[in-house]
Amino acid sequence: MKDTTHPPVDARTKRNVSLLVVAQAFLGAQMSMIFVIGGLAGQSLASNICFATLPISLIVLGSMLSATPLSAIMQKYGRKVGFLIGTLGGSVGAAIGAWGLATSSFTLFMIGSLFTGIYMSAQGFYRFAAIDTASVEFRPKAISYVMAGGLAAAFIGPNLVKVTSSAMVVPFMGTYMAVIAINLIGALLFLFLDIPKPAPVSATAPKGRSRIELLKTPRIAVAIICAMVSYALMNLMMTSTPLAVVGCGFTQNNAADVVTGHVLAMFAPSFFTGHLINRFGVEKIISIGLVILAGAGVVGLAGVELENFFIALILLGVGWNFGFIGATSMLAGAHKPEEQGRVQGLNDMIVFGCVTLGSLTSGALMNCSGGSAVEGWTAVNLAMIPFLALAGAALIWLTMRPRTA
Repeated sequence: MKDTTHPPVDARTKRNVSLLVVAQAFLGAQMSMIFVIGGLAGQSLASNICFATLPISLIVLGSMLSATPLSAIMQKYGRKVGFLIGTLGGSVGAAIGAWGLATSSFTLFMIGSLFTGIYMSAQGFYRFAAIDTASVEFRPKAISYVMAGGLAAAFIGPNLVKVTSSAMVVPFMGTYMAVIAINLIGALLFLFLDIPKPAPVSATAPKGRSRIELLKTPRIAVAIICAMVSYALMNLMMTSTPLAVVGCGFTQNNAADVVTGHVLAMFAPSFFTGHLINRFGVEKIISIGLVILAGAGVVGLAGVELENFFIALILLGVGWNFGFIGATSMLAGAHKPEEQGRVQGLNDMIVFGCVTLGSLTSGALMNCSGGSAVEGWTAVNLAMIPFLALAGAALIWLTMRPRTA
């Protein structure tokens, strides 16, 4: 007799995951493109160079603001509609950004960055869409495979920047035009996505818990805290790294190599993170991620030689991968189907809100904490301690709770 206790993952799920991996690789390349040149373009437009990285912070802010509305739209109309809105936001943001470059308007450029945040928010839901039709056993693997698509994006994006940044008379405009094309072409992928629309909610259907009740649920609260800390600390340290590397006497090429190593470390473990979660449990993998993040801070504090930067940023990438994918897997199993849109939007709003603060704080710590790059870099690494303590304490508290709770 055929065992139906653990049904195999059907062909539809595998096809959806494949499409989302391609979307993460191709559409996701626009984020690395914009993050590579966003600060440089902002520096060329801003009246005060202290505001050069403000457009990047506005991208993250736009992602935070659009997370809840996008989640509600997906809950009502389906993932396909939400993802198409994301590509529309990416196209509009790039078009406004190009307009700002053409007219030398920093204000327009920042508005474009805010619209780009809509795409960034939609991309964050790829990992959730991967598990919509997946079996419980396949969920961690599905999330990992989609996140692994970022490995290709890490190569595609920077290489497109090399080809496009000087392709037009106005510097960087060619890159923004390429981003428009990426969104228009990439939108076609979602026409083949086969995820059923959520069933219409009847008057008698369960409404699920409110946002306050969800936040009071221990497993959901801890998952959000761990995702928030993993992502915010990764952003905090990564944003400061190029400033620290160059400030400590190394070249911009050295800084680019360090960041490349970091991005590879962020996504390469995704090929096996899901398997590790299935084998050892999500709590252990998140714990390992937090320990690795702490190790990145220790290496950063140990010295400012080039090898310190390389090792610290590689550890930072791996720690983010374990912590963030682990927290996403924990969240996926902690809510009811009718609560999906509400909890996912709430999670990403909180996570990207803290990432926005990390992005804004990073430059302030690096540039305003002492009179040298070494002192600024030390401040950035020390700032990780209280947040790692928070996530670690939350995880310990959860594991010590009785199972019946």
